[in-house]
Amino acid sequence: MAIEQIPVVIDMDGVGVRRQGNWLLEDIQFQTRRGEHWALLGANGAGKTTLMQLCMGHLWATRGKISILGHALGGYDVRELRKAIGFVSVQMDARLDLHERAVNLVVSGLAATHTLWSDSNEQERQRALGFLGELGALSVADQPYGTLSQGERGKVLLARALMPDPQLLILDEPCTGLDFPSREHVLVALSRIAREAVPQILYATHYPDEILPEITHVAVLKKGRLIAAGPKRDTLCDAVLSDAYDLPVRVSWLNGAPVVRVERQSLGVK
Repeated sequence: MAIEQIPVVIDMDGVGVRRQGNWLLEDIQFQTRRGEHWALLGANGAGKTTLMQLCMGHLWATRGKISILGHALGGYDVRELRKAIGFVSVQMDARLDLHERAVNLVVSGLAATHTLWSDSNEQERQRALGFLGELGALSVADQPYGTLSQGERGKVLLARALMPDPQLLILDEPCTGLDFPSREHVLVALSRIAREAVPQILYATHYPDEILPEITHVAVLKKGRLIAAGPKRDTLCDAVLSDAYDLPVRVSWLNGAPVVRVERQSLGVK
């Protein structure tokens, strides 16, 4: 897929998703370009996961147009497109073989399948082990996926997403279930990946403190609508985050990363 020269990575024009009479997303105008890394913020139910499922072709829009890596969804084989996209979500568990060894699931990322698609060769296995090692999960390589903790599964899924050298890395709350040290291990690895490897990251999270210095842009969703999108210092401000979370929020910056504080006194908490 000759996508290296395509300047626009994600392009959504008037996109809406309606299910069972409710709009999960409505009138989304969203565009990302090469050289950018995006964070996607919003409370539970804001629409973050729905937007990412659209990007993967796991969900179809009710209205509007979507183009990913220069290919219009609905007019291109999404199975081929997914080979250029790394994807991490806790919802993937339902599609994976819980009896498969972790290292084999990592190798399966080469073909964007949900289990080992063929006998892997030693070079592929070593590549998979390398990613697991970087993420602090080498010790689980030969364990069945179903026996792993939620945090260990998250690391395996991230290693799997990196296997094909993706042009777009979509991360749906990749730190879910991780304890503090494990979360920091993953965030450090993602910082390196953002600097050295992946042309674009789209990172969904509930927590602004997970927005790395390498993230250049932020989009904020609330109740299915995009309320702000742009360079992170313009978007991550008191007014936008207070609106998004219905909390009195104050934002400051430290070494390129946001520091977000809730004004508890305004909530009547001493």
